[in-house]
Amino acid sequence: MKRINHLLALAALLGCASLHAQEREELLPFGDMNQWIKREIKESSIIGGAQKEIYAVGPTQTIKGEIPYKPTGGSPWATSNVMAKVVGIVKTNSSVFPERRDGGYCARLDTHLEGVKVFGVVDITVLAAGSLFLGEVHEPIKSTKNPNGLLLMGVPFTKHPKALRFDYKVRIADREKRIRATGFGRETDVDGKDHAAVVCLLQKRWEDKEGNVYASRVGTFAIQYDKSCDWQNAATYTILYGDITHNPAYRADLMKLNAYEYNTVNSRGKSVPIKEVSWAAPDEAPTHIILQFASSHGGAYIGTPGNSLWVDNVKLVY
Repeated sequence: MKRINHLLALAALLGCASLHAQEREELLPFGDMNQWIKREIKESSIIGGAQKEIYAVGPTQTIKGEIPYKPTGGSPWATSNVMAKVVGIVKTNSSVFPERRDGGYCARLDTHLEGVKVFGVVDITVLAAGSLFLGEVHEPIKSTKNPNGLLLMGVPFTKHPKALRFDYKVRIADREKRIRATGFGRETDVDGKDHAAVVCLLQKRWEDKEGNVYASRVGTFAIQYDKSCDWQNAATYTILYGDITHNPAYRADLMKLNAYEYNTVNSRGKSVPIKEVSWAAPDEAPTHIILQFASSHGGAYIGTPGNSLWVDNVKLVY
């Protein structure tokens, strides 16, 4: 009997090893966060003329001057680090940074207030959350109006990963309410404590003859972090497929159709909203993947200064 039990235990162990061997990880391009592009931009003299450095995830290089940025060198990543040119004044915002970790780098995303004041010309303070996502940003930023229209979310993608895996660390600011600062009027409080957030959506998109872009939701993952924590390595989250509204893991506030205001560029080169109109069949092939990490969850210009999210080693699991 003892010999049989040992054989059963061995068989179970071999079975687990076999299942583990079948799992395959795929690091997203530049997902180890070890390579960064440094952009050197001189702000306008009327606001001090400081030489600023802002960063993008991509092949190591330095880009000098007021050059609008697009993901380069095979990198699919964009960030909330942007160059703005409002009424001729060049200003930068930096809320995503490379930070040393384990002999390489990770990405640190911060929420902060960013201001530009020129007496008699412009006086703007906005709440800027750190955002790292697959897609690109329309630069230069010329207005604080319709910020979501400037963030083009998602890249072409046709696979069916079973999970998203990454390392993360969180710092949640000790403030019970969030701040809303749009650049117009005074800062106001918004009910609810700020959270860091991660969203991954697989979509099947199409465009009508008027240039509107629609999507069926193929796969879904979303989470918010409401507590500070030290590094959590290889955190693995299942991607749910098809209509998940009856799945016990479903959270309508995070996972419903159109829970997020995402834009893309249509065939005419115009930024338009992505309108999710249905849940796709679980085996439907997606056309795009959206993946976003953010240090605040409330949308444009809402958050709490002091919130931070660190991200490293972003992978898809098959």
